[in-house]
Amino acid sequence: MALIVIVAAAGAAHASAAQGDSGAQQRRIAVVIDDFGNNMKGTAQMLDLPIKLTVAVMPFLPSTRKDAEAAYRKGHDVIVHLPMEPVRGKASWLGPNAILTSLTDEEIRKRVEMAIADVPHAVGMNNHMGSKATADERIMRIVLQVCKEKGLFFLDSRTSYKSVIPKVAAEVGVPLLRNDVFLDDVYTTRHVSKQIEVIRQHLGKHDSCVTIGHVGPSGLITSGALRGAIPGFARSASFVKLTQLLPPPTGLDYAGETQK
Repeated sequence: MALIVIVAAAGAAHASAAQGDSGAQQRRIAVVIDDFGNNMKGTAQMLDLPIKLTVAVMPFLPSTRKDAEAAYRKGHDVIVHLPMEPVRGKASWLGPNAILTSLTDEEIRKRVEMAIADVPHAVGMNNHMGSKATADERIMRIVLQVCKEKGLFFLDSRTSYKSVIPKVAAEVGVPLLRNDVFLDDVYTTRHVSKQIEVIRQHLGKHDSCVTIGHVGPSGLITSGALRGAIPGFARSASFVKLTQLLPPPTGLDYAGETQK
């Protein structure tokens, strides 16, 4: 199950809640922010939020390494935001070395390995776009096998209802989380505020929630809405990183070797 953790705005009491110190009954919210790596609007504002984030950084772009390093220094999780082929969309939206269904097995593996190597401090991966690629078992088996070998978990952004990621991740043995709520699929303050209410509703039925927002066109809108919403979650939920939502290890590490 995906989890969501919300962190308090400021002050010692809020900081304690953000770390999950307020009790086992508190809900958790994990905020994932996509599209870092290209000097996008809202980058500084997102990194300055008073909560722990998971920062999804696209590889091979002008500020890939700078953004990953900045997020790591602030104590956020860093994951690879892997560009993957959509059903519809422009190739220019994907960036360099995207994962395409036309590629050979060898080229897919090479590009995934290169992407991981290009994003410092990465502990996981999620898909950028990818409605076509994430529905293809051949593609996802290679991607997830590389994740397993490198010790990365995977977050299914759920850009397609046809995603085969849960099935293949279970078969390969890769820790998997899933997106519950897109914050800013529409670039308006009204919509982002509405989606924050969707998070509240989700937490009424679940212990946790994963929500995805973006830097870029909606970056300032989303960062502002999140900053304003944080205090309202302080009593009922805490903000956490994705790694805090992963299931406990089962005696095997991600590469399939017994832990000592």
